[in-house]
Amino acid sequence: MPPSLTPRERQKLKARAHALEPVIQVGQAGVTDTLLKEIDRALTAHELIKIRVAGADRDAREAQCDDLVARANAAEVQRVGKVLVLWRPRPEDEPDQE
Repeated sequence: MPPSLTPRERQKLKARAHALEPVIQVGQAGVTDTLLKEIDRALTAHELIKIRVAGADRDAREAQCDDLVARANAAEVQRVGKVLVLWRPRPEDEPDQE
């Protein structure tokens, strides 16, 4: 289940994301398994990422963004034009079992 954000949390994340550059770009191939693995890796490492979604058709971009949010199991922080900001908390380290 994707994490949910309160308006205050969303506002703070938007402020943090402002200075970020997009780390992932969705190209002509669209949302692929390889792209999702890269998004998962980036979210695990950084928690907060920007994704640039290419394409001239606005409806197609919106559909791709919705698909990305659902399949990445992340919360959508902001969507402005061709840029999508996603957040997912870092997984907690598993305790040593000795």
